[in-house]
Amino acid sequence: MDQNQTSNINKKRTGRWKLFAVLLVCASPLLLSYLAYYVIKPTGRTNYGDLIDPRQYPIPQLGATTLDGKPASLEQFKGKWIMLNVDNGDCQQACKDQLVQMRQLRLMQGKERERIERVWLITDATPLDTMLMRVVEGTHFLRAPAGEVAKWLPVEQGGNAADHIYLIDPLGNLMMRFPKDADPAKVKKDIGKLLKASAIG
Repeated sequence: MDQNQTSNINKKRTGRWKLFAVLLVCASPLLLSYLAYYVIKPTGRTNYGDLIDPRQYPIPQLGATTLDGKPASLEQFKGKWIMLNVDNGDCQQACKDQLVQMRQLRLMQGKERERIERVWLITDATPLDTMLMRVVEGTHFLRAPAGEVAKWLPVEQGGNAADHIYLIDPLGNLMMRFPKDADPAKVKKDIGKLLKASAIG
């Protein structure tokens, strides 16, 4: 092999390494956020909400509809973070408090709020209070069979899904459940950390 051939081979190898380095630099924010979000669990990290293995709870086919009966799905919000409330249409005070809290939690994220959607899964056919709908304007209202919702959402022992606000990641996986009567400041902090750590959504 002469000197020119050796030089050409070395140039090709150098070119490949440069291309690889550029690709790695471009992809590193997404890769690092993925690792931070799904894999790395530093001992100093604390979460207020209960982390749920997102691989175990992808969005199922719930048979959901809009309020006017058109087919709908939580998957239509993929690419965004979803705060999820579940209750019947009668929506007593605890339900109302959660819906208002979700509105406030989204607002408290400042410029990051556009990455978050709010959904109320209504588990019966009860007509909704129009005043409440105005108060929580911007919330998406979907009806879904109570049995299908109950099969999907994990709850605390002795509790039910209406006790919690859930968080779904932008890939469409359930990944966090907040406690009953959750502290809004602590929920805000958890959501803020997730938005900061993740390049998705």
